[in-house]
Amino acid sequence: MQPAVKPQAGLKAVKSPAGPKAGTQNHRTVDRVTQILEEVVYHPGMTFAELVRALGAAKSSVHGFIRGLVAKGWLYEDQHRFYLGPAVYGLTLASGHIRAGLVTDSDLSSLHDESRLAVFLGVQAGDHLIYIAEAGSDYAAGFEARSNIRRTLLSTAGGKALLAARPQFEREAYLRRRSRDEAEWVDRFIGEFEGINKTRIATNQNQTGTRFGLATTVRNRLGDAVASITLVGPTAEVQPRLAKLSKMLIKHVDAWSQRSVAPREAI
Repeated sequence: MQPAVKPQAGLKAVKSPAGPKAGTQNHRTVDRVTQILEEVVYHPGMTFAELVRALGAAKSSVHGFIRGLVAKGWLYEDQHRFYLGPAVYGLTLASGHIRAGLVTDSDLSSLHDESRLAVFLGVQAGDHLIYIAEAGSDYAAGFEARSNIRRTLLSTAGGKALLAARPQFEREAYLRRRSRDEAEWVDRFIGEFEGINKTRIATNQNQTGTRFGLATTVRNRLGDAVASITLVGPTAEVQPRLAKLSKMLIKHVDAWSQRSVAPREAI
């Protein structure tokens, strides 16, 4: 029998995990959040009361979890019923899979074929824009979309388009919440706001000036802006075609807006 090894001076002996605690352990908060998401996946459109009954938990506890999930875009609320939110599809995009709700893959591909630019479908989740589907082969823009799922509305053409479409009180509340570091973006958006409303087109250029995007909103039959569509490409190629691309983009999007939106879809 080998002698027991004594710990070095100043160090405590560490016991190897044994028994049932050595495996995975549940965490009450994680369990609650997971169950909420699973219930909504399998029973889309659940009400708050139905979720409380399904979880068997206190209303105050469930309410806090749901508010947090809605705020971060993991859940979507429509007429007091809950569905999977756009953040879920943002992760799907980041993993290399395409998921589109209101707009089909065929729609995005058709717009890409005509414009010869990368096409991104985005939705608002809280104070951020999340891309949930794409078509095209602009490597730089596609890599950025997968690497940075959430981005402030003011830093993208799609985000600006969605923000401009918001009711005045929502838009001004969002702008007031911006930090000092975003003051330049706020000023730029305020200066562009009238033009966005007039033309229905928002634009943005990346920090290096190499990529240029133009975007508009997708509206449902009630006229509500539910998503944004952005065309992205090299600045030298996009800017000279801006007027033509703007007309093309609005033509495609207006055709999509005549469709009804299934309640389960996040957008």
